[in-house]
Amino acid sequence: MITSNNSNKRKKQRYTQMSEINVTPFVDVMLVLLIVFMVTAPLLTVGIKVDLPKVKATALTDIKDPIEITVKLDGEVYIGESKVEVENLIPRLNAITEQNTEARIYIRGDRVVAYGRIMEIMSIINSAGYIKVALITQNLEQ
Repeated sequence: MITSNNSNKRKKQRYTQMSEINVTPFVDVMLVLLIVFMVTAPLLTVGIKVDLPKVKATALTDIKDPIEITVKLDGEVYIGESKVEVENLIPRLNAITEQNTEARIYIRGDRVVAYGRIMEIMSIINSAGYIKVALITQNLEQ
């Protein structure tokens, strides 16, 4: 009889519920998501590929997202990722910025594009009243 009583106690101890949360699968999923975001984040910048000139300069920091105008090697002009004709550049900028001439505009130009072409685009933007126009370059370390 003593043995049957001991076996009942063992059965009760075997089937108790565990009150701890297993976080291992959660950590695995979070690490996979972290890796995915680390890989895809650099690809989310700008889709137009240009070879930027390399210089030694400090990076500008700005809270608002600037408008990026890209001048490709063949002279095509893009606002963001959409191609725009030079004649339509100012109307498109006015629509995007809601005619806020204080909006920051960055110009990205391929390093072998003629200096005059970049200056022509800057002149058009500046003559429309936009005063915060800057050129984007690439650091020497990259």
